[in-house]
Amino acid sequence: MKGEKWKKKRNFALVLKHDRNNMLKLSELQLVSSHKALNDIPEGKVLINTINAHSYNVAQKDDIFAQALAGGDYLIPDGASVVKACRWLKGKSQPEERIAGWDLFEFEMKRLQERSEKLKVKSEKCEEESEKLKVMFMGSSERVLQLIRERAAKDYPLLEVVAYSPPYKPEFTADDNAAIISAINAANPDLLWIGMTAPKQEKWTFQHWPQLNVHCHVGTIGAVFDFYAGTARRAPLWWQRHSLEWLYRLLREPRRMWRRYVVGNPLFLWNVFSEKF
Repeated sequence: MKGEKWKKKRNFALVLKHDRNNMLKLSELQLVSSHKALNDIPEGKVLINTINAHSYNVAQKDDIFAQALAGGDYLIPDGASVVKACRWLKGKSQPEERIAGWDLFEFEMKRLQERSEKLKVKSEKCEEESEKLKVMFMGSSERVLQLIRERAAKDYPLLEVVAYSPPYKPEFTADDNAAIISAINAANPDLLWIGMTAPKQEKWTFQHWPQLNVHCHVGTIGAVFDFYAGTARRAPLWWQRHSLEWLYRLLREPRRMWRRYVVGNPLFLWNVFSEKF
């Protein structure tokens, strides 16, 4: 068994063993260590979540979200603050680097494109018609999804892109959930992206995981939908390399992001200190 693989129940058990502050313990989570380690994630039905300073903060007060983060199959350290905190806490995981949701997206899409290309070549040798592998985007608006379809058709021409836009509301009804599940199962994708922003996307996917009859990797990547569609701009490389992507987003969207970063960053430090002491 490769070092980056673990049973789903391993992280989930950590949530059930609450400390005195009922905290999700960053130091006890098993995190993917590097970009290279993404290659070790096995094929099949696998749930991949990300954790950053904001989601760590939210999980301290939202038990279901904490269970969703810890209960997935793989957890990606999407933040330099998380990487540094794990080292300072001397956690069980010592990630070598940050792996952004965007990095996961590019890695999985490229790998699926390569798989589809191999199938095409094999079919041509056998003089058979090949079918494109399928990627599904569930979440966001029809406008964003259409922009994703258009860009993906150029970037990944050997992939079939399907999408589903759920109702825009704080909570889904039973009928809403049934429709989403039905759409995913009917599509039977080879790669599934869930994008409804945290913590909604993680909680929804975790709670309905048994009902999703898929055979593929499933990633909860939120803002990546907007980044890829071009409706939101990701920070330039300089900001990313200096761990300042959060500041870039704050400067661009102060009204929407001030609470997450002006309040959230000190809160993250407090929560990490609380976990240690």
